[in-house]
Amino acid sequence: MPKNKEFGNQGEHIAKEYLQKKGYLIRDCNWRFGHLEIDLIAENKDFIVFFEIKTRSTNYFGEPENFVSKRQQQNIIRTASRYMEIKNCEKEVRFDIISILQSADKNIIKRLENAFSPSW
Repeated sequence: MPKNKEFGNQGEHIAKEYLQKKGYLIRDCNWRFGHLEIDLIAENKDFIVFFEIKTRSTNYFGEPENFVSKRQQQNIIRTASRYMEIKNCEKEVRFDIISILQSADKNIIKRLENAFSPSW
């Protein structure tokens, strides 16, 4: 497995543990529809939340969350719509980003709630 994919998988594992500690039920990881993918899908009492996880070892070039492009947001929204149809979910939907700066001695985790939304 390429190192950057392995690094991303570590970040997703960190995010999953973080969300479980916050009381979220993890519904799916790396859910795919065609060639599109959502990193984590979790649920609390009010929402189904679709998470994009961005993991970096440094913020030298910018914060990890700044690397979620508009096109990527649109793809996540489109994929989430299909997920809601296929799984027959009726809860409200939210799109969050979890940003992880991972180093040897600590992880800095930021969560951006309602990081983006569909523009109808």
